[in-house]
Amino acid sequence: MEFELTEHQRAVRADAREFARERVAPRAHELDRAGEHPTDILAAAGDRGYAGLMVDEAYGGQGEGLVELALVTEELSAALMPVAGALALHLGVAEAVERLGTEAQRERFLPGMAAFDTVGALGLSEDHAGSDKTGIETTARREGDEWVLDGHKRWVTNLRHADEVLTYARTGDAKGDGAGITAFLVPADEYEVDTVWETLGARTVKSPRATLSGVRVADDRQVGTVGAGLAERGRLRTGVNVPARGVGIARATLDATVRQTSDREQRGSGRRIADYQGVRWQVAEMAERVDVARLLVLRAAAQGDRGADTTREFAMAKTYATEAAVENANDALQLHGGIGYTTARDVERHLRDARLLTIAGGPNEGHRDTLADAVYDAHPR
Repeated sequence: MEFELTEHQRAVRADAREFARERVAPRAHELDRAGEHPTDILAAAGDRGYAGLMVDEAYGGQGEGLVELALVTEELSAALMPVAGALALHLGVAEAVERLGTEAQRERFLPGMAAFDTVGALGLSEDHAGSDKTGIETTARREGDEWVLDGHKRWVTNLRHADEVLTYARTGDAKGDGAGITAFLVPADEYEVDTVWETLGARTVKSPRATLSGVRVADDRQVGTVGAGLAERGRLRTGVNVPARGVGIARATLDATVRQTSDREQRGSGRRIADYQGVRWQVAEMAERVDVARLLVLRAAAQGDRGADTTREFAMAKTYATEAAVENANDALQLHGGIGYTTARDVERHLRDARLLTIAGGPNEGHRDTLADAVYDAHPR
């Protein structure tokens, strides 16, 4: 068993860390406060090759695996989590096209996606289809060589800056078991935005609600098997990006806390905050969370790269790493004192962003159910 990254993986991490430090971090505060989209940063990430990180080299991508995705995502998230989120969702759309689409679709869409000339977004959740996607009500009916889509989607992250939306619609009878759902690539400009929420965190990349009204798409934009969209979606692997984002925030808040408690001195006693045992123990626990979260994420990623089942490993990584992000950010704010509660420090932003992660990618309660099922299924009786 190896616990060390390869030389190539270390190089990938170093490159992402440099990019995050030089291009993302200096603008993170202003973008968050203004709720401004990181358009230029995402374009630069595309130029760096991150938009095609997992796309096969035959289509212009980097051909990397899940471990590399986790490493890049951690670095970007440590600087500004929504940047990592927008890229990861784009990569998820590219993965769906590559793994489930036809060769013609791969040749048509993937080179643009790898270069970030074509930006992908996901149209999956709805008002009555949140964690339970079998409740999807958006419909697609075939008319000749076209499909006509009607309905709505919510939480379509990065929609206003996207080109193609991987959209899931009902093409068969409502059976309540996920059957009859089909995936389509719908041009983003066919969506009509009706609600843009103001959110606690992730302010720079919006996730609006949008409608589809009689939108026609050609049959060659239908992705995967008709009626098996949800089942086939279960084969996609880029969901490991969500806990990896948690690792990034957990690490960033640990780093900020070590700096703050090392530099801050109490005038009366002449002691640094870091000299108090209670503080040191709390910081030690924060470091434990970072390491455990990272190990769980990389284990799930490495197992996925080997083609093994990751049901248990991913559920464990998702719940632990995202909650580690919230706990570390909360502890960081407390140990910063009053200044941590202001926008003069990044820890309050990290706490706001971290709260999304226990919900995004499926609420942690659902992942705990999945984990418990896996534990009981594997337990000898």
